[in-house]
Amino acid sequence: MPLTRSFKKTIQARVRRDPAFRKELLRESVESFLMGDIETGKAGLRDYINATVGFAELAEVTHHSAKSLMRMLSPSGNPQARNLFEIVEYLQRVEKVRFEVVAAVRRGLAQARKGAGRPADEVFDALEREDASWNSLRGALKDVFNEKGGGEAYLRAERNNSHPKKERG
Repeated sequence: MPLTRSFKKTIQARVRRDPAFRKELLRESVESFLMGDIETGKAGLRDYINATVGFAELAEVTHHSAKSLMRMLSPSGNPQARNLFEIVEYLQRVEKVRFEVVAAVRRGLAQARKGAGRPADEVFDALEREDASWNSLRGALKDVFNEKGGGEAYLRAERNNSHPKKERG
């Protein structure tokens, strides 16, 4: 079902007046692409572009026609990675943000430091389900726990407390 015109105008007005919402819309669009949700990523970028720089300005910078850019980001569009990265790079410069791709474990740790995100038990369970190696996790977490004064002993104790070895009978 197509969105109503008033909804689109509402989103555009919010993007124009709320810098945090604007940055979050751009971040969510990029994250959608990375997660494989291409349709949501294209829709988010379209909304962001329409509310900020516009397709005419983007066309001048990317040397693609505005019509071609609109087609790339349309529901049936299939933008090449090179063009998509060029668009995102420019939008990051305009917004004065820089997105980084980090492993989900690192992101979870950053959230945990802020008191947000999933409880540790859920993270360990998810890692086991994904058959992740404890050694690779240990390497990724080492700096964080050293900073907190825990080190290797803390990691071992947490692992043993969270996931005691099952006895085989």
